[in-house]
Amino acid sequence: MFKNVFRSGFLIRTAHVILTWVITLILFLHDTDLRRQRENGELMQPVVFSLLVLLSVMLYFTVSLMDPGFVLSDSVKYGQGSGEELEEMIPQNPIPRLRRCGYCLLQVGQQQPMRAKHCQACKHCVRRFDHHCPWIENCVGERNHRCFIIYLAVQLLALLWALQIAWSGFHSSDTWKLWLIVNGFLLASLCVVGVLSLVVVLLLGCHLFLISINSTTWEFMSRHRISYLKSYSDEENPFDRGILCNLWDFFCMCRTVVWEQVYYRGSHNHV
Repeated sequence: MFKNVFRSGFLIRTAHVILTWVITLILFLHDTDLRRQRENGELMQPVVFSLLVLLSVMLYFTVSLMDPGFVLSDSVKYGQGSGEELEEMIPQNPIPRLRRCGYCLLQVGQQQPMRAKHCQACKHCVRRFDHHCPWIENCVGERNHRCFIIYLAVQLLALLWALQIAWSGFHSSDTWKLWLIVNGFLLASLCVVGVLSLVVVLLLGCHLFLISINSTTWEFMSRHRISYLKSYSDEENPFDRGILCNLWDFFCMCRTVVWEQVYYRGSHNHV
């Protein structure tokens, strides 16, 4: 099983790198703005575009290979207490009792932290689980969610720039057949980049919205099945501290959050 997962992740990452650099090479070889600037000795934009593409690839591998916040590794690295100790610190009456994971935490005797979820693909519980992303072959969780957003932003910037570059390389021809021969690879690149741009725009927009209300994709899609959100209406969120505070906490706070304490304060205010 582990070998199959590793092989799948390796193939996806290899395909991502190959697709990225093939499109970049097409943009450099065709008669686009990049090629004309390079031939004229104007190297600023070609170099910056290449560095931006390289940065997007590096961020992709960072997010793909990064620990998203596995519960066991959190306990070992940060020295967090056991589930029983955590229950003693947090009043249990206003909040649902912490539960054990039926897949993995029974083996190590811990209890599943609030907002964590077991990922069947990764075989681990992930803190502040958002979703399992098949494109990076990794979960998006508390530790790599911020890096994932930065990756999407950089990727979107590179894709939009690539769209402009590809558009600048089209040339007219006497017939459609001749036009396709001349611009075929550039047209294919434009279509791929256009589809990817649309996907990244939608994905980035959805994530920024969820971050602004301090929710995750899993919580937003499955809140009626999540024990600690059932008592709240669709418009209420015990973790929401306002847009500015939510954005500040997400992008500027580098710490592992005990969400049970945040939930207790939200539940107390709710009552």
